[in-house]
Amino acid sequence: MALLRLEQDGLHFFYPTHLRSSGAIPISSSAVAAHTALSKKAEIFNNFAFVKHARIFESIRPLGAEISEEQLALPIQKLMSVPIIENVESTVLGVIQISRKGTEARFIPDFTREEMHDLELAADLLATTPFLLSLQHDPCF
Repeated sequence: MALLRLEQDGLHFFYPTHLRSSGAIPISSSAVAAHTALSKKAEIFNNFAFVKHARIFESIRPLGAEISEEQLALPIQKLMSVPIIENVESTVLGVIQISRKGTEARFIPDFTREEMHDLELAADLLATTPFLLSLQHDPCF
């Protein structure tokens, strides 16, 4: 799972916390997270391995997780990407993504519309949290 917060012209990792210093995904890039933020639409990719994307984040070890090198090298096969939108002004505050990794897509369960709906509800709750709303009202942004 990744939670990205929109700051100026880039999406910055908020979670996982050890990726906070990894830089930003430019909102103008072709990254799925950038597309989600710009389109303000939730997306399911049950064939994500075939979607052109930067594979850099697939090789990052989760902090504190005991994962073998084989598990770490597994590609993302499925992905859900949902914008976090402040409801009053329809301002995008960030993006939340959930992924499933595996050797082949056929061995990984597809994301369902129900799971997407649940993630959209979570994004609605996140849109009310102070850590995201504080940026929207900060005159520097």
